[in-house]
Amino acid sequence: MKNSLLLFAAFLAPCFAETLTQGERDRLMSEMHATRKRFLDSIAGLSEKQWNFKPDDKTWSVAECAEHITLSENFIFDLVTQRLMKTPAAPEKKDLVKGKDEFMMTAIRDRSAKFQAPEPLKPATKQWPTIEGISKEFRTRRDAHIAYVQTTQDDLRSHFLDHPVAKTADGYQWLILISSHSDRHVSQILEVKARPDFPK
Repeated sequence: MKNSLLLFAAFLAPCFAETLTQGERDRLMSEMHATRKRFLDSIAGLSEKQWNFKPDDKTWSVAECAEHITLSENFIFDLVTQRLMKTPAAPEKKDLVKGKDEFMMTAIRDRSAKFQAPEPLKPATKQWPTIEGISKEFRTRRDAHIAYVQTTQDDLRSHFLDHPVAKTADGYQWLILISSHSDRHVSQILEVKARPDFPK
């Protein structure tokens, strides 16, 4: 009888996992839609010369920034769904991440702090050489992530993965990173476009 009750409790456990609130979903979807538009607007209408302009060897071109943004979409999302969500639920860690939603929304966008991109996200492949190609790929990826946020029943608030800057962060906060990270590099694109030597 005791074993039967334990099996029944284990079967029911996933049914009581906490999902995102509607407010959490709405806030993140709004962020994702806004930064989606900002990125696509930042690269629209550029000439090939403007797209590939590099002010120096250390500064990424608009094309390189766009490739990094697009590569990062699935890289971060897969960290959440394939790695973070495979860790055991640890609701006792929730106190460690209080207030970090805002950190992921704002601090990651701060361009005064510089970081090295991990090797898989360095823009060296040129697998989307045109604005049209990269825009289509980015839309596909971002729209899939928005759909996930809208419908997921995953208990994102009870699973955690360390972030190099934020330290311990939950799954929802890692999804915020998708949006704020892309916006950080949109600012980088705008910096390149604002240079006096940017092609006219």
